[in-house]
Amino acid sequence: MLLAIDVGNTHTVLGLFADARLVEHWRVATEDRRTADELAVLVAGLLAGHLGPEGVSGVAVCSTVPTVLHELREMLSRYYGDVLGVVVEPGVRTGVPVLMDNPREVGADRIVNALAVSERYRGACIVVDFGTATTFDVVSARGEYIGGAIAPGIEISLEALGRRGAQLRRVELLRPRTVIAKNTVEALQSGAVYGFAGQVDGLVTRMIAELGLTAEEVTVVATGGLAPVVIEECHTIDAHEPWLTLHGLRLVYARNQPEN
Repeated sequence: MLLAIDVGNTHTVLGLFADARLVEHWRVATEDRRTADELAVLVAGLLAGHLGPEGVSGVAVCSTVPTVLHELREMLSRYYGDVLGVVVEPGVRTGVPVLMDNPREVGADRIVNALAVSERYRGACIVVDFGTATTFDVVSARGEYIGGAIAPGIEISLEALGRRGAQLRRVELLRPRTVIAKNTVEALQSGAVYGFAGQVDGLVTRMIAELGLTAEEVTVVATGGLAPVVIEECHTIDAHEPWLTLHGLRLVYARNQPEN
């Protein structure tokens, strides 16, 4: 079975695959102070009771946190040294041409997402990943990573507002009763939910126009842990793929099998 690990700035998402089927998945806090041994204990605890007779046959990893990636490499070496471990980084085969000024600047998770949507959907795609940052990634009909945009994420925007606003506080991210709120809590919720939905629709619409395509020719896919907060209010989102990065890691792993 394949273990896929996607390390983000806030959360780490793990998935267990039997061939192409996602058998189980977990989301844990990303802690950059965990050692390789602590990571191994965490992973072993999550996997307990879920592995088939063959155990873990391979591991695929992408990370946006260098300190965590360092410890993950050590964990792979010490605890999974007898199986193929693929870390998405320059030099690893993804099959995704990156049409950027400096391809090495593009986060591994964004390339993995581009691969996943190009395999799952026909035509051009835009991936909107709702995480610590909200990222917009444009993929051509030929599977090329064209470019994108990065905006502050929903949670960090609210945290910053709470720190700088003397009479404001952290609120639960829920859909308020109305757009025109009648109290401070719902006013913050309205700004977050409808404000970020408007941001998504605005950026996506501009990107589609810049591509010279119609909305019908572009599939817009939402992913990331915060996607459920706003996607129901987004008019441009066509599909929700919560485990898109995990499926992309599975595809990268398959493309990096040693040749017989």
